[in-house]
Amino acid sequence: MKFKILNFNNVCLFFFLYLTLIIGFIYGENLNYGSYGDWIGSNQEPIKDFSNNFTYTFLNFDSYGHRHSPVYLIFLSFFLDLGFGLNQVRFIHLHFCILLVLVFYQCLKLIFINTNINYLALLSLIIFLSPTFRSLAIWPDSRLPGLTFFVLTIYFFLKFKKKNELKYTWYTCLSLVVSSYISPNFSIFFPYFFFFFLKEVKFKDLSFLIIFNFLALLPILYYIFILDVNFLTAGKTPSLNNESISLSFNISNKIMIISSIIFFHLSPILIMGNFYKHFKIFLIKNFLILIFLLVFLIYFFNYQINYTGGGVFFILSNLIFNNNYLFYMGSFFFISFVLYIASLSLNNFFLLTLLIVSNIQNTIYHKYYEPLILIIFFTLIKYPEVEIFFKKKNNILYLYLLSFIYILMRVLKNNI
Repeated sequence: MKFKILNFNNVCLFFFLYLTLIIGFIYGENLNYGSYGDWIGSNQEPIKDFSNNFTYTFLNFDSYGHRHSPVYLIFLSFFLDLGFGLNQVRFIHLHFCILLVLVFYQCLKLIFINTNINYLALLSLIIFLSPTFRSLAIWPDSRLPGLTFFVLTIYFFLKFKKKNELKYTWYTCLSLVVSSYISPNFSIFFPYFFFFFLKEVKFKDLSFLIIFNFLALLPILYYIFILDVNFLTAGKTPSLNNESISLSFNISNKIMIISSIIFFHLSPILIMGNFYKHFKIFLIKNFLILIFLLVFLIYFFNYQINYTGGGVFFILSNLIFNNNYLFYMGSFFFISFVLYIASLSLNNFFLLTLLIVSNIQNTIYHKYYEPLILIIFFTLIKYPEVEIFFKKKNNILYLYLLSFIYILMRVLKNNI
């Protein structure tokens, strides 16, 4: 029974981490630096305006310079209608966000049925140490609720794989629709789930699912293209004299920066089983191809430090040496790391490709992929030795160490 029951230490850890979040709320913690500014500059006002004049705000939402969907802000405005103040709304939002930790834990339990649930709980609680989670839970933003519904989508998807009951396909689609309405970038994952259902669901049932998703798409298309409320490119980049965020399909920028972010968050798995051994073999066998690919990507790379964002390694390279050279050298390992994981299965390749192309704007922020990368790796990515990671508690503690290092880096960066 000890194997299946949460121990007292994990329960205490949950409440301790929860308490740190409450303390952060009270003192205005802002590890992501921009979260407070986003709340003051682009989230707070539309919430109040939705409460005061819904129709006008809804039809002019793009004028707020807000490149996220209005759905969650509308939801929060209902609490103002009920008489709550803005700080109370923030407090309610914070507790909604904690659901992310709980849903992730339930996903892990579905996958790792032979693993001590205390290790699974320990892994899920690491989300409390994510600077993105902490900042966006304290200063309301659409991304965390969107991520929560996306992880709920994964949960229902895993339930379908386990029980093969049609109702879970509907739950999966419905949850992903809600996730996409709250945070549109998650809509990029529709093909991933669709192609799996294409193999496992009868044509008649699949047809109804397709119709449902198509009908769910129509309101947002009408809102953006017919009513011409195009919030997707309405955001501003402060470092570029408040120029509007533009679309950018420079695949070199996407691959190099997002690969570096993936590597940063998953680097502790290098110690997992034979991962490092197989990764080294992959590097040796494909060395020339990887070098050629790196040279090609560097040639077309044009991400600028004044865009803001860019990930840990890109920023460090520019802070220390005032150029991209350190980042370029590291990119050999970052890209190889991601390509190795992608080469393990078509599932991984498809999933990582969607993850990279999900960012369609010129700015690439670390917060878009954290803690998403960790969640996807332990729920959707296929790696045959992943259960070995849970054989030793120290492996999970390495992830905690990385989280503490990242928090320290955020603190130092915010005070430079």
